[in-house]
Amino acid sequence: MTLTFRTVPVLLLLSAFVIGGAFFAGCTTTTPQPQGTPTPTPSAEKTKVLLATTTSLYDTGLLDYLEPIFEEKYNVDLLITSQGTGKAIEVATRGDCDILAVHSPSQEKAFLDGGHGINHRCFAYNYFIIVGPANDPAGIKGMKPEDAFKTLMTMGKDNPAGVSFVSRGDNSGTHSAEKTIWKAAGYNYTTDVQKSGNWYIEAGRGMGETLQLASEKQAYTLTDEGTYLAYKGNLALVPVIEEGDILLNVYSVITVYTPTQPAGKIAMANNFSNFLTSLEIQAAIGEFGKEKYGKNLFSPMSENCSRFNCDCTSPAVIVSPSSLS
Repeated sequence: MTLTFRTVPVLLLLSAFVIGGAFFAGCTTTTPQPQGTPTPTPSAEKTKVLLATTTSLYDTGLLDYLEPIFEEKYNVDLLITSQGTGKAIEVATRGDCDILAVHSPSQEKAFLDGGHGINHRCFAYNYFIIVGPANDPAGIKGMKPEDAFKTLMTMGKDNPAGVSFVSRGDNSGTHSAEKTIWKAAGYNYTTDVQKSGNWYIEAGRGMGETLQLASEKQAYTLTDEGTYLAYKGNLALVPVIEEGDILLNVYSVITVYTPTQPAGKIAMANNFSNFLTSLEIQAAIGEFGKEKYGKNLFSPMSENCSRFNCDCTSPAVIVSPSSLS
């Protein structure tokens, strides 16, 4: 988990000043201020807003890029915890964050149906790709993703030393997409794929680490295109399959809701949703990565709202918890 907090531990120091001030109150004098110099006043502490998100949005650097823009615009401190989608949703379900940004439609629906979130908006997309060794020992290049998985299963079991597959294995959005492909290929993931042999390796790690493990083992893996491009320079893996409707990867933002959620936090979470879907930031998302990688890591959803049947233009509604009870 990556957790970035920029909170300065001042409580002990403030306590010392308070106690000391009380002790010396009767025997101290006020130091005159230089003429024309105003007495300094402490600045108001910024509101802290916690975002739970998937590793791909963090590992690619997109959130590092957008974070200071959002903080300056709304005068807040955006704290980010990055992990797989499944774990991020667990954090949000407990009410331990204010905003959720993930990429697993089925898990998002369950989260919303459970009454844990409001204002679901799509803001970006890219595609999953299957990467593997340059010599493609399984010979899957050009296949449909479902057919490629069938071949990997067959060849992996027959020759585990030559063909292997590394899975995220962490209930992330990428892992969920992998299971969808296995189902489309005609397999029951739990009974047919997991524990089916040494060829199938469950990493239990984030996308970046999973790619590195697959590279070390010269194995195949499923990854979002953005994270692959961000790590490409350190990998001995190449894209083998890049096309197929089943590989679509949509990113969404959700305002977290609990019965005790302060209305101010809901409003600030909605600000982040509106920020991500604004024309300015949608354009910035479309340009992100081009200079460094030669292509954008994400596509702005504003270009394909109707195509993907997503809500990405309506402003997030400002509501109070009491209105949802």
